[in-house]
Amino acid sequence: MNAPRQLLVLYTGGTLGMQMSADGLAPAGGFDTRLRAEQAAHPERPAPPWVYRELSPPIDSANMTQGHWLAMREAIVAAVERDGCDAVLLLHGTDTLAYSAAALSFLLLDLGLPVVLTGAMLPAGAPGSDAWDNLFGALAALAAGVAPGVHLYFHGRLLHGARALKRDSASFDAFAEAQRPRQAPRAAVPASLDWRRPRRAVNLAVLPLHPALQAVQVEALLDSGVEAVLLECYGSGTGPADDAALLNALRRAHRRGVVLAAISQCPQGHIDFATYAAGSRLAACGLVSGGGMTREAALAKLFALLGAGLEQAEAERWFAVDLCGELAD
Repeated sequence: MNAPRQLLVLYTGGTLGMQMSADGLAPAGGFDTRLRAEQAAHPERPAPPWVYRELSPPIDSANMTQGHWLAMREAIVAAVERDGCDAVLLLHGTDTLAYSAAALSFLLLDLGLPVVLTGAMLPAGAPGSDAWDNLFGALAALAAGVAPGVHLYFHGRLLHGARALKRDSASFDAFAEAQRPRQAPRAAVPASLDWRRPRRAVNLAVLPLHPALQAVQVEALLDSGVEAVLLECYGSGTGPADDAALLNALRRAHRRGVVLAAISQCPQGHIDFATYAAGSRLAACGLVSGGGMTREAALAKLFALLGAGLEQAEAERWFAVDLCGELAD
């Protein structure tokens, strides 16, 4: 937890660096000039020595894709291996900030250095903006020393990257950390999943269970070429277990190699299929428990596992194992 000798500032766009255009606020490049000017105006703010890179073109994070996650990983790996950077500050829009923090948590397993993501609810320079507070707050945290791993810094708090979630669309205190009653034992990360492993994009889907859901809708999704489906179940892992057509669709998809993962719709819930018969019947279709993972973490973990080339059985095995603090017992 030493202060970085050389920090990578990786700018991806987002509200923090947006400027007004004819169509409204839009991402703008060249944010390093504004950052240097602000730092020069406030030399009392602690900040490690830094180098700057930006994704081109910078984006509104509402347009974030798996391709951008892969580009962020590549930029970070290059900065570590080629430029000798020993910490990263990633500037990102808030809409998908928690998704990217989770994705990088799994893409950078065992990297051995701190990666901190931050953003803002209002652009830098706007009256009352939180942009410089968040950015320089993250820099100060890094200067003081941050533990290795991926973190999200917002409104004065450092949050776990694989448990962060956006809870508010207007407040400066927009992010929280999902609390887990018990943490599962941490597993050693295999070489097939660590930060050196390149990834590919994966065809993923999220399916919230609800009373209006029809088997034909589920079948259409499962027959679309999807490689994994994250089912957001009720409570401790229940769903419409008396719908034979829906259960048969799940079984057929699992036999074809589709990974079926489950999390709870409850903000503080976790999956325990054995609690109710309805949960046991879903589990019998091939669902694997995501314990107490958030949607962001579970989706990102499926992407990292299947993107690394793991087959169905291996992906299911590692999905149920805690790799970076994402899982609860």
